[in-house]
Amino acid sequence: MQPPRPKGKSRPTLPGWNLTPGHRLLTDVSLWSADLGNLQSAVERLSSFADSFHLDVADAHFAGDLLFFPDLIAALRPHTELPFHVHLMVEQPSKLVERFAQAGANLITIHCELPEAEIRHTIDRIRRLGVAAGMALRLETPVGAVADYLELLDAVVLLGTAIGVKGKDLSPDACGRIAALASLLEWHSLRGRVVIIADGGIRKGTVPQLREAGADAIVPGSLVFQAGDLESIFGWIHSVGRTT
Repeated sequence: MQPPRPKGKSRPTLPGWNLTPGHRLLTDVSLWSADLGNLQSAVERLSSFADSFHLDVADAHFAGDLLFFPDLIAALRPHTELPFHVHLMVEQPSKLVERFAQAGANLITIHCELPEAEIRHTIDRIRRLGVAAGMALRLETPVGAVADYLELLDAVVLLGTAIGVKGKDLSPDACGRIAALASLLEWHSLRGRVVIIADGGIRKGTVPQLREAGADAIVPGSLVFQAGDLESIFGWIHSVGRTT
């Protein structure tokens, strides 16, 4: 006999984060791929096209690089009204979430590979700060590992490449993992509430595959920053798998 089907609990939308799965693919644009010497210009130029901005934070321990910090995010905050999605690739996110919330984050994502006590404590702090909560999974982490946390989340990020690198090809396993997550959310009656975000390996050839697999949003970097015509590239992304 199968276990009873869980029922998703309704939850009010948090201020600043109003992105939900819809009829078109959402774009959570990665500022790591922007001109790092002129991030203000990048934010202002793309604010008419993107749905949100994705800011990676790394501590050189959990991920092998050093990336964005709260003061930088606070400096960018006045230059756009779009949501900021802060992806914490760090070992102890509970020590950082308050500063990033104060800097202007609307969604803070932490990693599923952390100890359960750290995860639950951090998500509780994120929610108490009035910020949306997300969870990211490394490529090698089973999709089912997120199941016990789904009721607490607004978004799940599935990495399609190795953590903390950019410019790599999409893993052959990425689309299957997205489809598995979509099925898991359906089972928990959360498919229309929790956003599935595909991060890594975002190319013209992979976007249709990711959308077909069930991605609600992608994290484009060079795909948009190296495009000569922003209206054209975002128009194309929005047309992929569009429903009425």
